[in-house]
Amino acid sequence: MAVRLVKRCTSLLREATRLAPAVSPVGQLRLARGAQKPLTSSATSSSSRLPGPLSELVEKEQVFTPYPEHQEVDQLIEKATRPEELLELLGGGHCLHENHAALTLIQLSRLLSEKPKDKALLIQDARFRQLLHLVNSQITAVWHGTLVKLLRSLYALGLPPTSKELRSVEQEVRWRMRRLKYKHLAFLAESSANYMQEQDSQELLAELLVQLERRWAEIDDSRVLVAMMMKTGHLSESLMTRLEDKCLELVEHFGPEELRKVLVTLAAQNRRSVPLLRAISYHLVQKPFPLTKGVLLDLAYAYARPGQSPEHHSATPVQHAPGFRPCELPPRTGGSVLQPGVESRKDQSTFQKLLHINATAQLEHPEYTGPLLPASALVPRPSALDRKATPLQKELQETLKGLLGSADKGSFMVATQYGWVLDAEVLLDTDSQLLPLRAFVAPHLALPSGSQPLPPGAKRLAFLRWEFPNFNSRSKDLLGRFVLARRHLLAAGFLLVDVPYYEWLELKSEWQKSAYLKDKMRKAVAEELAK
Repeated sequence: MAVRLVKRCTSLLREATRLAPAVSPVGQLRLARGAQKPLTSSATSSSSRLPGPLSELVEKEQVFTPYPEHQEVDQLIEKATRPEELLELLGGGHCLHENHAALTLIQLSRLLSEKPKDKALLIQDARFRQLLHLVNSQITAVWHGTLVKLLRSLYALGLPPTSKELRSVEQEVRWRMRRLKYKHLAFLAESSANYMQEQDSQELLAELLVQLERRWAEIDDSRVLVAMMMKTGHLSESLMTRLEDKCLELVEHFGPEELRKVLVTLAAQNRRSVPLLRAISYHLVQKPFPLTKGVLLDLAYAYARPGQSPEHHSATPVQHAPGFRPCELPPRTGGSVLQPGVESRKDQSTFQKLLHINATAQLEHPEYTGPLLPASALVPRPSALDRKATPLQKELQETLKGLLGSADKGSFMVATQYGWVLDAEVLLDTDSQLLPLRAFVAPHLALPSGSQPLPPGAKRLAFLRWEFPNFNSRSKDLLGRFVLARRHLLAAGFLLVDVPYYEWLELKSEWQKSAYLKDKMRKAVAEELAK
């Protein structure tokens, strides 16, 4: 305690001497020879920004400068593009005060954020250790905004948990915890909570969470609030409850993106705050927000989570005023979501997901009455079939054509209204004889095909080709997307003939391939009859 008080008194004396024009600076560390230059420090350096929603708010606060203008060393730190440029400042005739040293470390962290090998080399550099020593010796004079970014940077640079300098910065943060602004605490929690858990700094993290919970009423910025819910809320149940209360207070000022983030966060943490969900639903319906496809998909995910929707899962009945139900959003926004036009790959992927959601509702939830996608939206896009055929696909089609004998006995590359494309489709009667496919009704197609109803006992078979990328790494387990495809097609009444690549590669002759497909068809029919 006595040592820390002496350090603080020394810092105040040094500052008073610096501001006195007739007295030369005392206590400043000159790291190299040369004429002394007037120095300043700034925490608003654009080059020292850290990623995250709260970084902009932290950057806006000026850390410390007794002079209004930038000095040469500030500009050198800001404009540095290589770690070597920053380390050279130690021997370039510059006089670095405490904030300069801290800002240099922050900039080093930014430059090496994607270079783990260079971080390891930097830690061994004698100039880096000298920089750490300088910051440590003057840590009490580093201003708040720079201090929280400094701690985050030291974590990111990979200093070992036993580092004296790292522990010193952590201790300084603990000393100042009650004096730091809420946005500083929030930034520290968002950017450094994971590091604290990994670095055996749980006590500091616990104190930080306690301060955030006690001072929750200080939150007045929606960005801070949403970032806290997303990045920190899961660490403390009581803190998350406070954040939900604050969210309910500020929700009327949220935009669609912030509402989306809150909903997805609640869904991911499986939380059911009925008042908050009702308030969000109300604002989504009442305000003319421009809702994109991505936002609508996230809303559908959030409201569909088990135990989440206030309409179906609350312990007591919830009375809704007109406009409160989130299901009223699709009719209002469906036109813009499904509007035809030039589509990017992302748009195509989003539309596929919408088709899959629609198929799940149709095939697996008969109690669901709507809304559903309009019939015009279910017509397959040209892009669904616009793909280069693979060797396995070509061989499968050629073998099947030989088995069918007649073109009207089967169809190839069938785009269904469920968002899945069948490699081939055939229709068998009760004697397992092929029927003319196009003569009969096909409910799985968006556009009408035949007019005759299926004969009693007829079976519709779908051939599904599974390539190497369709499986989990080094296994024979299909990825989740393709498990969903099989589930949908089974629910639609198909018998499935799976053709995985690893089985097909073992077939060498045409006779083997034909026999393989015949055997697969017989097994699919036999399994159905055995049920």
